[in-house]
Amino acid sequence: ELVGVTHTTEELIEMASEVDFVDGPNDEGEMFERPGKLTDPLPSPYANDEAGRAANGGALPPDLSLMVKARHAGQDYLFSLLTGYCEPPVGKPMMPGLYYNPYFPGGAIAMPPPLNDGGVDYEDGTPSTISQQAKDVVQFLNWASEPEADDRKKSAAQYLLVIGFTAIMTGYYKRFKWSPYKTRAITYIK
Repeated sequence: ELVGVTHTTEELIEMASEVDFVDGPNDEGEMFERPGKLTDPLPSPYANDEAGRAANGGALPPDLSLMVKARHAGQDYLFSLLTGYCEPPVGKPMMPGLYYNPYFPGGAIAMPPPLNDGGVDYEDGTPSTISQQAKDVVQFLNWASEPEADDRKKSAAQYLLVIGFTAIMTGYYKRFKWSPYKTRAITYIK
């Protein structure tokens, strides 16, 4: 689904083939690894839920693919959450393993700051700041929440054109059909 959105088909095929997927069973009933294809889902960073919990202090990381739609002003919320880590204000006690983020309800979040300056190398030379990375992550999650949105918006123009044509034709048909009744003279005198 990312073809034409972020990369060309050839680039995505090359990127997908760099990841091995467990597939099968084969003719002997055994599972095997194969290079990835474009139709494969994005791989999870963790092998299972327990590995995800172990890597994140006991908390299972949430699926963020619908977070943009789940929150009011979801894009702004996620951007603020990703870039809002700071030192807690004086007098605000923080439990060990929690980080202060004023955009998270309660201000204490178990997720460490996920972005760092220079954390990504952009092919076009864009500076890899926390703000730029957060913007890219939010835009991707916005697209992931509704990958069909672009096609739906393109189709809307066609639908509106058909509705407009139908309305005009209905108006002309009504004028033609009712014109004899609206233009005749009725007299009640003999």
